[in-house]
Amino acid sequence: MNDKTPDSRLTSVYDCSILELNRHHSDRQGDLCVVENSLTVPFDVRRVYYLYDVPGGESRGGHAHRALKQLIVAAGGSFSVTLDDGNVKRTVMLNRPYQGLLVVPGIWRTLQDFSSGAVCMVLASELYDPEDYIEEYADFLAYKGKQPEEDS
Repeated sequence: MNDKTPDSRLTSVYDCSILELNRHHSDRQGDLCVVENSLTVPFDVRRVYYLYDVPGGESRGGHAHRALKQLIVAAGGSFSVTLDDGNVKRTVMLNRPYQGLLVVPGIWRTLQDFSSGAVCMVLASELYDPEDYIEEYADFLAYKGKQPEEDS
């Protein structure tokens, strides 16, 4: 990868940010958002997927990536994204289709609180690679060099 992203074992939730998408408004025709590789988002988009009809009370995500960057957009409705770097957790509400949450590698993410009819569109920097996923939280903490907290 030719990027300036730090080692994903060292990233924090503060490396993630809300990006404004290039939007155009017309009273007659509505709104249009434009996403262009390396201009709108700081990576080339290699994959796009979207989530919809998520049942009430359910969550998605619950994993981290070693290399993949994502721009998560509430294309319709709303949902929240909880980011976790092993030290700090931060929750971001997404409810505007002209904003996206940039999630850098090495961040555990969980999507929840989906409104009725919500559509979550994800722009990803890489093609699907199961080896890039960290799907167990204990493995994520070990990857980040953290010790899991013991239950009292």
